[in-house]
Amino acid sequence: MAKQPHLLVEPGDLNDIALIPGDPGRVDRIAGLCDSSEVVAENREYKLVNATYEGVDLTICSTGIGCPSAAIAIEELERVGVETVIRVGTTGALQSGIEIGDMIVATGAAKDEGTSKRYESVTYPAVPDYDVLSALVDGAESRDEEVHVGPIASDDAFYAETDEYVENWEEAGILSVEMEAAAVFSLARRKGMAAGAICTVDGNLVEGTQKGETDDEELPEKAKDNVERAIGISLDAVVALS
Repeated sequence: MAKQPHLLVEPGDLNDIALIPGDPGRVDRIAGLCDSSEVVAENREYKLVNATYEGVDLTICSTGIGCPSAAIAIEELERVGVETVIRVGTTGALQSGIEIGDMIVATGAAKDEGTSKRYESVTYPAVPDYDVLSALVDGAESRDEEVHVGPIASDDAFYAETDEYVENWEEAGILSVEMEAAAVFSLARRKGMAAGAICTVDGNLVEGTQKGETDDEELPEKAKDNVERAIGISLDAVVALS
């Protein structure tokens, strides 16, 4: 099989389990917490690193922003042999009382995006693998971290999230909104992969805060700190799943 056209990898290049942040810069941040790491490929929004953490080999692959680029990553990761993916991202809270810097483990993702609809009906569930979900929750508990566990929404249009959208999501008990999980969960299920997601809250849409509004950088300081803690939980989950 030839190299994949976007990730620029082929079978044998990557490990069985991959952490998939959106931001390519977060790939380096995750790799920095590992015992060793090596860049495998880098193209467009995709940066891939092989690493070892507590004796377990893993891959770290960025997916960019949104379900279309995340779907490309899942398609090509599966084609070269990756079996498990864990999204390590950021998300906007949709319930009052969920604070910036809090962490959310998703039990499912509403398909308010277009990519998964090209693969299947919206009535098919976008849900994580139970073992991956459990490993993330267990990893948080073992570190005495509190996480919100529940459903989230995936949306394509960051700047078109109207008050009506937010109100409807809030009333439905959706914990937060982000831009990739629905496609990740749906494609993983269809391809026989295991998937999960842990995200750090970078704003609260119900309370009127959005990332980038309070600092000169994209993420508030508390969110940046807790991204690293979420990374630690995800690495523990990798070990538990190995």
